[in-house]
Amino acid sequence: MSEIPPTSNGAATPDLASRIQDRSAGPGRLLTLRTAVDDIVSWRGSFVANPDPAAGDPLLQKLTVSLLDKGTKQRDRFELAQVLEECGAKLDVSSDGLFVEVSGRALVDDVPRVMDVMAEMLRAPAFNPEEFEKARAQVAADIQRRMDKTSAQASTALSQRLFPDGHPNHRPAPQTALDRLQRLSIEDVRDYHATHVGSTEWTLAVVGDLQHDPVATVVAEALDGWAPHDAPAAYAPDAAPADPGRSEVPMPDKSNVDVRLGHAVPIRRDHDDYSALYVGNYILGGDFAARLMSTIRDEKGLTYNIRSSLSGVTTRYAGSWQTSITLSHDAVDEGIAATKEVLRRFVEEGATEDELDAKKTTITGSYTVGLATTERLAQSILTNAERGFDVSYLDEFPEEIRALTLDDVNDAIARYLDPDALHKALAGTQPEPVGAGEGPTRRPE
Repeated sequence: MSEIPPTSNGAATPDLASRIQDRSAGPGRLLTLRTAVDDIVSWRGSFVANPDPAAGDPLLQKLTVSLLDKGTKQRDRFELAQVLEECGAKLDVSSDGLFVEVSGRALVDDVPRVMDVMAEMLRAPAFNPEEFEKARAQVAADIQRRMDKTSAQASTALSQRLFPDGHPNHRPAPQTALDRLQRLSIEDVRDYHATHVGSTEWTLAVVGDLQHDPVATVVAEALDGWAPHDAPAAYAPDAAPADPGRSEVPMPDKSNVDVRLGHAVPIRRDHDDYSALYVGNYILGGDFAARLMSTIRDEKGLTYNIRSSLSGVTTRYAGSWQTSITLSHDAVDEGIAATKEVLRRFVEEGATEDELDAKKTTITGSYTVGLATTERLAQSILTNAERGFDVSYLDEFPEEIRALTLDDVNDAIARYLDPDALHKALAGTQPEPVGAGEGPTRRPE
């Protein structure tokens, strides 16, 4: 059964704001939406943890969060798993930058029981030493896997060029992260939980076959007495890039080189120009029908994959404009030069009316399709709330995109995208030495 009423052309109709109940419940904000799906309820919630990136807190937060479902002071990991298995429910906790997020899905009659488990995980984890060692080994394995990926290494190197180490978008070198990880103890995890895990800015979106008031009662009872933490925000909100230059990460025996080109952008997600810039970038490199793909892959045959994106742009801190491309070793210089030429021409000439019309249809269609399940609806409602937007924006976003003019989009492209300010980061088999005019070359920190 469709969870959102379809329009005559088959696309989902957002029309969400009038159907969402927004209230306080327990220690935070609760947004509930009843949909036409039988028996199932999904939810997504988050609180602000305020990790300090310069102190390595994102890694400590990831380790801490990975232990929340490994046993509580009341039940071990097997007992927790048994409850979820008996209910046929799903429950996950994850670290997402400044936030810790929880997500779940259960039959409507099992929601109280699963919410109690969720609250128990957040508030009273056991932090068993044996589980700590297992979790640390798993995090280390994840880091080591990223060390072997040219894409991850290139992205890390570019982030270090664009953002200071106290910025949420700065990624430490993998070896630095591994060294930090080995120095962490279970006491560090317990201290981090005590200091950074609490109901600060707690928001929960619940969607599905529900009654609003009973859900509010369940949430209030499950989280009763959960206090906010008082860890202050401790991150640098702005980019602090060096002069444009190039970083290289030599990775022997790799058949391809991953390249990242990018610079910081001076607007955040709530800026009036954001939507126009987002659409402009989508025309440039948002999908397989975009300028970069049609030129660099289809016409020139230099790559299988090239994209551009607005990366890490939030309402709380600055992000960047990035182009990513995978090239063979022999095509690195040609591929970079061809990509920069496409970027330069795009900024100078702008998009066309046909491109704008096509991408408006793609973006609004993808948006409504993305609201087609209870899980995606809960995620969209939560993300909208985390950004500080009114619930009405869930309905207004497609209209905002459709209302953009070609002048709006091309003005944003010309104002915020600068091919002359691009930094370069490469990872793979060592390319040839940098030629004249490329600026300083360095290994990532």
